[in-house]
Amino acid sequence: MSKYPEYSHEKSRAWFDRALKVIPSGVYGHLGPSEGLFLPLEKWPLISSRAEGTYFWDMDGNRYLDFMCAYGPNVLGYGDPDIDRAAMEQLKVGNCTTAPSYKMVECAELLVDTVASADWAFFMKNGTDATTFANLTARAATGRKKTIFLRGYYHGNQPWAMKADYPGILPEEVANNIVVPWFDIPALEKAWDMAKGDVAALIAQPYDHGNFSDNRPASKEYWKAVREFCTKHGIVLIIDDVRTGFRLDIAGSDHFYGFEADIICFCKALANGYNMSAACGKEHLRAAASSLSYTGSYWMSAEPFAACIATINKMKALDVPTMFRKLGIQLTDGLREAGKAHGFDLKVSGEPALFYLRIANDDSLMLHQEWVAECVSRGLFITSHHNHFINAAVTGADIALAVDIADDAFSVVAQRHPEMGFIK
Repeated sequence: MSKYPEYSHEKSRAWFDRALKVIPSGVYGHLGPSEGLFLPLEKWPLISSRAEGTYFWDMDGNRYLDFMCAYGPNVLGYGDPDIDRAAMEQLKVGNCTTAPSYKMVECAELLVDTVASADWAFFMKNGTDATTFANLTARAATGRKKTIFLRGYYHGNQPWAMKADYPGILPEEVANNIVVPWFDIPALEKAWDMAKGDVAALIAQPYDHGNFSDNRPASKEYWKAVREFCTKHGIVLIIDDVRTGFRLDIAGSDHFYGFEADIICFCKALANGYNMSAACGKEHLRAAASSLSYTGSYWMSAEPFAACIATINKMKALDVPTMFRKLGIQLTDGLREAGKAHGFDLKVSGEPALFYLRIANDDSLMLHQEWVAECVSRGLFITSHHNHFINAAVTGADIALAVDIADDAFSVVAQRHPEMGFIK
C-alpha cells in the first residue's frame, strides 16, 4: 500500500475546463495535454497557483517537488529573493522605455566578460528569437542559404527550425534544412558536398538531448572535429545553449566541451524566469549582426536585464555547475537504486545537471509513463519525455524526499503488474 496518498485535482481541472473555453487546447505546447505527454491525464496538475524554491502548488493546494524547473528557467529557485529584489528595484525606476536603459549595456558587458566565446551580446525574449537571430546572422555573413541540423534537433518554433510534417509548415520553408546524424563527421562532409558549398550555418545543442530518447553527451574530440569542419568551409557554428546554458559551465557549454562557437544562444537560466534571451557572437560576425532588421517592442526592457545581472553573479558565486553535477548524481543514483529494489531497470543518461530517465524494462515507454504519473500524483514532478533540471534551491532533504516518493511509486507500479515478475 502506498504511504503517499494520491493527489486529487478537482479545482485544477475546473480551471483547465475554463481555459479550454478561451485558449486553444487550454494549455498549449508541451506544457499542455494536447500532445499526449501526460499519461494518464488525471494524474497531472494542469494549472498552478504559486511557487517557491524548488516547489510549486496546484489549484488544489497540492505541493510538487519540481525537477522540471519550468522546463529550465528556474535555475536558482522560484522567487529567489536576490533576483526578485534586483528586478523590483529596477521596475520602480523604469522598465520598457523609449530609450533603452543603461542596464542593457551592463548586462551585455557582463555576458561578454562571462561567456568565453563572446565578443558581443544581442538581446531578445525567448530561445526561438535567439536561434533565429543566429541563423539570420549566418546567412547575412556568408550569403548562403542552407543550415545543417543534427538529427533529433529542436531549435525553436519558427518555420525555418521546424519540420515539413508539422501543421502549418510549407515545404519551401524547410527546403534549405540539411539533417545529419550526431557524432558523424563524414556525414557532415557529405552534406557539404551535396549542398555544393551553399551552407551558411551548422546549429546544434552542446550534446544530444532530444525528447523520448536516451541523451548522449558529446566529447571534446567530436567538437574539435566539428569546429575544424566549420572553419575549413566558412560555416558559422551556432551552439543552441538555450536549455543547457550555465548549467554545465558558466562560461558556456562550448567552453565546457573545449571549443568556441561563432554564436551561442542563451535563454532559460539567463534571468531565473524573467523574460529574456541572448545571442553572443564573435567579432567577425558583428557587422552581419548589426545589419539585421530584427527587434521587438519589449526586447530592451530593463527589468529582465537587472534580473539577468543578479542571476549570473549569483550563479558564479554559488558555482552552480559544480553544485548541479553533485546534486544530479546524488539524485539519479538514489532513483536508480530505488528502481532496482523493485525490479526496475531505470536508465539515467545525459549530463547530471540535466538528466534523462527511462525505465528500460519496456521499450514502449508505457511502463515508464505509468511510473512517472505515480510520482507526480504523489508530489514528485518529473516527466516522461524530456530531460530534467536541478536548481540551486534543492537540498539534501529534497533529494531524500524525491527518492522516497519514487520508491513508493515503483512499489505501486510493481504491484499493478504481477505479469512482469516484479513481485517475488
